[in-house]
Amino acid sequence: QVQLVESGGGLVQAGGSLRLSCAASGIIFRLNDMGWYRQAPGKQRELVAVVTSSGSTNYADSMKGRFTISRDNAKNTVYLQMSSLKPEDTAVYYCNAQRVLAGIPRDYWGQGTQVTVSS
Repeated sequence: QVQLVESGGGLVQAGGSLRLSCAASGIIFRLNDMGWYRQAPGKQRELVAVVTSSGSTNYADSMKGRFTISRDNAKNTVYLQMSSLKPEDTAVYYCNAQRVLAGIPRDYWGQGTQVTVSS
């Protein structure tokens, strides 16, 4: 059974920092691309950042320079370091694992962790 468990969310003032973690089980972690997405109230879920199985990273434009995604394959964990947080970063942040297996994309999601940035 695949589980992605996020942690590290909370309430922070604008300009502050948070580090989110996502612990994965039930998958071969090192073979999966791992990502963070977020969904604000009334808005669609959007990509925050992805780190591929080979270690390449990609960020949404609004997060570049403020957020850093990283992974620790030994701990089956992906992290999102968020700095210079803004009220518009308030959202539920979701962890995602993706892998193409036998030509079929496999896509898993965590339950999400709330991040609230106060002004």
